Amino acid sequence: MALLRSTLYMLLQIIITPPYALITLACFPLSPYARYRVTSSWTFIMLFLLRTICGLQYRILGAENIPKTPSIIISKHQSAWETLAFQKIFPPQVWVLKKELLRIPFFGWGLAMTNPIAIDRSSGKAALEQVVEQGRDRLKQNFWVVIFPEGTRIAPGKKGKYRIGGAWLATHTNTFVVPVAHNAGEFWGRNAFIKKPGTITVSIGKPIDPSGKEAGELNAEVEAWIETEVARISHKNSQ
Repeated sequence: MALLRSTLYMLLQIIITPPYALITLACFPLSPYARYRVTSSWTFIMLFLLRTICGLQYRILGAENIPKTPSIIISKHQSAWETLAFQKIFPPQVWVLKKELLRIPFFGWGLAMTNPIAIDRSSGKAALEQVVEQGRDRLKQNFWVVIFPEGTRIAPGKKGKYRIGGAWLATHTNTFVVPVAHNAGEFWGRNAFIKKPGTITVSIGKPIDPSGKEAGELNAEVEAWIETEVARISHKNSQ
């Protein structure tokens, strides 16, 4: 049944995405906020399809921890699911991502319209400088900044290296960090076609003030909270 549902979801996504991408491109003359509203509506449709067709729902722990002012979200990355759901859970946002993603037909074109911070990971310090410069600009425009510090989707139970970019941006702009843990990968794995029915848990931690902290210290604090929380909410650990 999960295979049939996942196939139907994929077919509908293939049908809906190309015309939506063209609509998004037509919004180029609009303001970044207006473009974001259009592109994010596509994600709301995908979340609706995931819920109604695949039976994939979610619950939020710590919603009261979401600040009223633009902040930096540093999150675990296990699935394609969180790239959709965060747009509904959190205020308007931009992502720090690898620039290669913008070359993907239709999806990448729409992504480019959301004003992301697209970096070349191999450029080292130049990438950090770009994150700070463009991140400060996006925050001033009242966008939140989303960063997946491990840089790629990591299987449940595994941990990648937490890159310092998010903490670096926070300490250089004096912006609160909101750590986020979830177990989406247990239902929709990396590059997996099957979407398992169930309820994903998203846990939002208390905002962390970067004042007086070095980027490395802040990064370690965020990593410790996320990894501890991911282990706590893991469906596998509750069996």
